[in-house]
Amino acid sequence: MDENTQTPAIPEAPIRQWYAIHTYSGYENAVVRNLKQRIESLGMEDKIFEVVVPKEKKIKMKGGKRVEVEEEIYPGYVLVNMVYDPDSWYVVRNTPRVTGFVGAGVVPVPLNQGEIDALFGRMDSKTIKHAIDIVVGESVIITDGPFKELEGKVGEVDSDRGRIKVMVPMFGRETPVELDFLQIKKI
Repeated sequence: MDENTQTPAIPEAPIRQWYAIHTYSGYENAVVRNLKQRIESLGMEDKIFEVVVPKEKKIKMKGGKRVEVEEEIYPGYVLVNMVYDPDSWYVVRNTPRVTGFVGAGVVPVPLNQGEIDALFGRMDSKTIKHAIDIVVGESVIITDGPFKELEGKVGEVDSDRGRIKVMVPMFGRETPVELDFLQIKKI
């Protein structure tokens, strides 16, 4: 074999990675629909594989009742699993209501596997969190139970269990009372 003869370089297989794209807030589902349509019509199924709006289930109060809702984890963002190249970049970047890829500079930065695993873990979680819009230190009034009509300050918030510890003034000192988040309201 001649010294000047070189074996041709074997091209590397393209790498599928997850990217975050920034969208107009409130238009995440529309971006998913538009992007899926563009992928199909432009024949990009071999480069762009999945488009997902990261959502999780939460329990909220609506009309005095507990309601299970799906809430976006990162409003204004959509995840795309794709092979990055100029063509796939162009298709995603020029989808209506997409403002750009997340990352510094011109080339988008893929999400690392730890971030993806944590995010999909939240999305697939069987435990439903309570959407409590009350923070520690906020003044509330108790609306139900033996301490009804008493005012207090929030001492702890446990959104996993839907429980709130309220510091209620009784007998000249603050006494902690653990309540369901349905039993209080903001003042």
